[in-house]
Amino acid sequence: MAKENMTLQMEPELKEQASALFDSLGLDLSTATGLFYRQALRCNGLPFEVSLNPPNAVTIAAMKEAEEMAENPMAYQRYHSFSELLREVEADA
Repeated sequence: MAKENMTLQMEPELKEQASALFDSLGLDLSTATGLFYRQALRCNGLPFEVSLNPPNAVTIAAMKEAEEMAENPMAYQRYHSFSELLREVEADA
């Protein structure tokens, strides 16, 4: 199949990071770009969600809590089983 050249412009750091990622997957940038276009055609649109809707306050709070837990896991209650957690929840109710 005949191929045509295409020129893309992107930030050097983005190209370097993408190239390293695709290389680890056994792909070069050209093949990865072709995969993106094929998947877009298969989906009849972008092959991922694009949204202007930012996360809501509950989601942001959960994300912050998860980050805090990852940074300092010993500061949070730990349970040895789901039954143990359930007993505590039922006791608080």
